[in-house]
Order: sequence, then structure tokens, then C-alpha cells
Amino acid sequence: MGKTLIAYYSRRGENYVNGSIRELKLGNTEVVAAKIKALLPDADVFQIDTTYEYSKSYMTCIEEAKQELRDQARPEVKNAPESIDKYDTIILGYPNWWGTMPMVCYTFLESYDFTGKTIIPFCTNEGSGMGSSVRFIKKLCPGAIVEDGTPIHGAEAANANNEAREIANMAK
Repeated sequence: MGKTLIAYYSRRGENYVNGSIRELKLGNTEVVAAKIKALLPDADVFQIDTTYEYSKSYMTCIEEAKQELRDQARPEVKNAPESIDKYDTIILGYPNWWGTMPMVCYTFLESYDFTGKTIIPFCTNEGSGMGSSVRFIKKLCPGAIVEDGTPIHGAEAANANNEAREIANMAK
């Protein structure tokens, strides 16, 4: 069994949860990533983040994210790993923003060679599932084995034990 990396992007603070804006201490994707890490104690974890902060206001943030998508922006990844060569499996977590991943996840994927690696995506969302993100992961990482992905309802992230177990089992 090769080494596993759990790489995820998550938004703390104001978030859309079950039809209303709520303040979250931990982002939904971060909560699920922690559950997976608990099941895979030897896995490394990297929180994908931008070098700048999005607005603290959820409504403003989603407009910023929409503009990044329109511009096909590639935000710089803060403290990006020099290499992912030692990993055979990458568990990639992110929220569904406008039907796909946050653009910083595109930057992350374009920064490394995933040839021969397995990518196991999971996506927190409020009803839009994986969107088109898996299709884009396959396009960005043509030499990788990309699993179908696991959509997790964001409001249920704290209770997503079965989903976390399924993802961890795919990595074993």
C-alpha cells in the first residue's frame, strides 16, 4: 500500500446550510477530511488554500467565486507542497462552487503530475452533488485513475461517518 494524501479546500465562517446562512467554526469539507484522517492515521493532510482571503460575507464570497470561474482564474496555492511524488493516492475534498470545484483546486491539480496516481474526490454541497467536478479532474489529470467521487450534503458533514468510511476504504 502506497502513501495517501488528503488534500482539501474548505470554507469556515459564513456558509449556506439547509437554506440559510450560518456561521461554521469548521468548514463542512474540513469536517469530513478530519473524519477520513481519523480512519487513515498514516495519511498526510494538506489544506488547500489561496494566498488571499475571500470575503467573510458568504454572499460576497460566492460572487467572488463566480467571477473566478468566469475568468478561469488560477489562484495561487498557499504553502503548496513541493512535490506529491511520494503519494500513490490523493483524496481530494472540496465544496461545490457553481457546479464545480473552487478554482484553487484547479491550480492544485495543474501543479503536479498525477500520472499513475489514484484520485478519490469528495464534495460537500447543499444539493448539487459532484456537479461537473469529476469530469474536470479527469481532464486536468489525464494519467490518473479518478474515482467517481462521493457527494456529501454539507449540512450532514458532522454525521457523514459512512461516507468517510467508504472514502477511506477506497484508499486502502
